[in-house]
Amino acid sequence: MRDNMSNKKLDKKYDEKSWQNEKERLINKYIESNKKRIVRAIFGRTFMVVMSVLLQIIVLLGLVTIFADYFFAYFIAITIFSFILIVHIANNDMNPAYKLAWAVPVAILPVFGAFLFLFTHIQPTTRKVGEKTCAMVNQTRPYMEQKDDVIESMTREDRDVAGLTSYMNGFGGGFPMYRNTDAVYFPLGENKFESMCADLENAKDYIFLEYFIVGWGVMLVKIVEILQRKAKEGVEIRFMYDGMCTLSTIPPDFPKYMRNHGINCQVYAPIRPALSTSQNHRDHRKILVIDGKIAYTGGVNLADEYINQKVRFGHWKDTAVRIEGDGVVSFTMMFLQMWNAAQSDDIDPKEEDYARYIAENNHIKNDGYVMGYGDSPYDDENVGEIVYQNIINNAERYVHIMTPYLILDNEMLKCLEYAAKRGVDIKIICPHITDKPSAYMIARTYYKKLIKAGIRIYEYTPGIVHAKVFSSDDIKAVVGTINMDFRSLYLNFECASFFYKHSVVKEVEEDYQKTLERCQEITLENCNQYSRLKLLIGKILWIFAPLM
Repeated sequence: MRDNMSNKKLDKKYDEKSWQNEKERLINKYIESNKKRIVRAIFGRTFMVVMSVLLQIIVLLGLVTIFADYFFAYFIAITIFSFILIVHIANNDMNPAYKLAWAVPVAILPVFGAFLFLFTHIQPTTRKVGEKTCAMVNQTRPYMEQKDDVIESMTREDRDVAGLTSYMNGFGGGFPMYRNTDAVYFPLGENKFESMCADLENAKDYIFLEYFIVGWGVMLVKIVEILQRKAKEGVEIRFMYDGMCTLSTIPPDFPKYMRNHGINCQVYAPIRPALSTSQNHRDHRKILVIDGKIAYTGGVNLADEYINQKVRFGHWKDTAVRIEGDGVVSFTMMFLQMWNAAQSDDIDPKEEDYARYIAENNHIKNDGYVMGYGDSPYDDENVGEIVYQNIINNAERYVHIMTPYLILDNEMLKCLEYAAKRGVDIKIICPHITDKPSAYMIARTYYKKLIKAGIRIYEYTPGIVHAKVFSSDDIKAVVGTINMDFRSLYLNFECASFFYKHSVVKEVEEDYQKTLERCQEITLENCNQYSRLKLLIGKILWIFAPLM
């Protein structure tokens, strides 16, 4: 009886009419309550930094006051320890930017830096999560075998792309290149929303959703309404979103509400009051799979700003892609990998019938090539960065990029500069109105050096560019979730679609040219007028950007 009453209250809370009437009140309530929760929370980087700084202060003051006579000996000992740790960091198998980001705090604040470094590198929980994730990837590999005729055809057409395909199907996560796959490109989130609602209405067997941000509003209310109807029709539905949402965009009891309506819903890496660097690895993917026949990906999350129903940072420019045919398999397997990795340990993922979710494709015939792929922080392969660098290094005429964040490591920076210096037209579109001021200040530190190398930088003046798009030479394009920053390239779970000699490449480039018309080109004069204080802050933040 009590459970029934509780469920009725939950239904009323999420009822569309009730939600619309109380929308602002609930949003404000959850934002305020979660602000307090964030302050109190003991998790991830915030807790580590605070505790490490306090530890540094306590140790130093304690040693000075209690062991004043031995302070010099302590100073010598901590200096030797810091030197040994820096030598270890310098010889560690990590990106040089990360080495610098770790070496600075170790050198300046030895106790703080050492504690933070050792804590993040000696984590049984994180190691366990990584092992489970890799095990899920290995389970799905047999269902993503590279077809011989596709790789043979690719080798005849372009040996560089064939080499990339071999890497991706091997070390890069097991993702094959497909043919017989149609694609539709959406230049705005509202275009994707309209299409995905129509496809959801036609679902017959199953629906998989995996998103980084889920926020109540017009978009999610409509999708949830469709999902509830499809669940009543017997369609299997799995809905997963990243745990960061519970801090600000969605109430914590949302999964229970969804399960009450026959929708299997779970949160990836819920934010918990515990020390664990695994919570630093967020699920940044955006995946929708319907019946194994249709898949969506791109930058569009399930919240109203992504379809310009709510204005936050001016006009929201985002992109997405819908694929249909053989290439859907990779996104189906990516979803199941993450779903099972997020399951509690008492559920055996070996019981998953992966073959059941692969649909036969007998009607899509397309000679273009499509490769859906994912990137994981646990496999030591920087797949997202490697695909981007491969496009830049092999470009002959142009590489056009849209990214909301431009925080580059030295390898990517030199890759872009060299391409421009050998005559490739490199254009990068960034936001003019940003959702992350710190990221924008860091991006501005690159502008002058990139422009001097011949790269043209543009800012989207109507608002924010949230799209993650590459197009090159009228034959290659990438549409996905992968930003050009450390978090996307090294720390988060990501996904994207790579297209080669596919008709959708033309659509991507046409949209890029239309977007340029609404952009302001950044010149050296503009760079010289930029606030020197903000530039200094950006340069300081860059040092620690890999850890942010």
